Amino acid sequence: MSDSLLTIGKIVNTHGIRGELKVLLSTDFPEVRFAQGNQLIMVHPETKQQVKATVEQSRPSKQTYLVKFKEYGNINEVEKYKGWDLKVTKDQTIELPENEYYFHEIIGCRVVTEEGEELGVIDEILRPGANDVWVVKTPARKQILLPVIDDVVLDVNVKDKLVKVHLMEGLL
Repeated sequence: MSDSLLTIGKIVNTHGIRGELKVLLSTDFPEVRFAQGNQLIMVHPETKQQVKATVEQSRPSKQTYLVKFKEYGNINEVEKYKGWDLKVTKDQTIELPENEYYFHEIIGCRVVTEEGEELGVIDEILRPGANDVWVVKTPARKQILLPVIDDVVLDVNVKDKLVKVHLMEGLL
């Protein structure tokens, strides 16, 4: 079942004594994902144990989000969830504007140059700041870092899992 789940955040700590959790976001829609009444799934990163919880309230706080679940009333009940991932089911995806994609749609895409040369497969997405960087694993097990900018990424076809790129000087 975990293949049909999308990660929206990671529980990094508790906050206060009333059972609030500090969540490091990996979603662009926190106000939707953490809306009152939404059901989320807490997943242990190693054992994959799953626990469902319903959002009672949430609010942004610095670089994180503070989330309180209806099922938990104090710090002692939630402390064990530090380090767990927060997920939603794939059927809860939000329709994105054209030319925007979910990470799970991009990871696994084959990457080819505009000349048709096969470079490898997108293995990871980094978010260092100004723009995302796609990590392409080549058949020789090397990595190519592709900045996600219009000059480099020419075409993305998530249906065919194919990305066409222009290799600017210095990228290889």
